[in-house]
Amino acid sequence: MEQAVTPTEQKPVFMPRVGSDNLVKTDMVRIEHHVGFATRQKKKTINDLHRVIKKKYGFKNVLELSSKSGNKLSFPLSPVSLKITNEADGKQYSVENAYQASKMFERGGPFVDLLDAAPRQAKKDERLVTSGDITGYDYFGMVWGLEPLTVFYDWLYVNALKQNKHLHEEVLQYQAFTDISFNPKKNIHCPAYSLAMFVALHKRELLEGIEDPGTFFDLVTGFELSNTEHLLQEGWF
Repeated sequence: MEQAVTPTEQKPVFMPRVGSDNLVKTDMVRIEHHVGFATRQKKKTINDLHRVIKKKYGFKNVLELSSKSGNKLSFPLSPVSLKITNEADGKQYSVENAYQASKMFERGGPFVDLLDAAPRQAKKDERLVTSGDITGYDYFGMVWGLEPLTVFYDWLYVNALKQNKHLHEEVLQYQAFTDISFNPKKNIHCPAYSLAMFVALHKRELLEGIEDPGTFFDLVTGFELSNTEHLLQEGWF
């Protein structure tokens, strides 16, 4: 009698790097597939994922960023909670609001009214899917192209975290980051990846001047990229 094969799935882990050509090293980790979307199933997935990561890499501290994390640090690091202070008007906006409100499309945008919407509402605004292909980003006059795919989102997240210094000491204790809510087939922008980038830049003492988009772009593109771009399905935008 043949033994039943246990179904598996792969989840990404993002690891900050200090002594290599990468700021972030991304790896896909294979774990047992837990059927269902219940909180209990997601926690099983997180526990399995972190157990495999710790065994494979010898890490002690791995942080999950999704709402099912169970770690109180995950909430202030979420893009819907973490805020960036805009120098132009002195106001604070969540990373999620700033990102969605900056998108430019073939037939509209940026939709700056999304800056003041509830973060989850801003993410689901119908104009973001009915305005054609995305062409770039405009954040208070700072215009960004689409390449590299994550650079604008990373700039927002890294600068927001840089401003929130009370989170730094605890964040720097972690060796890897995960987000089970992130689907690498349908998206490329992941706060766990951006968080790993912040840790790498902080430990390399490279955070000086990154508020300037040109400085950040030149810095990040000077390293080899390791993300989940190769897993994206056609039409993900």
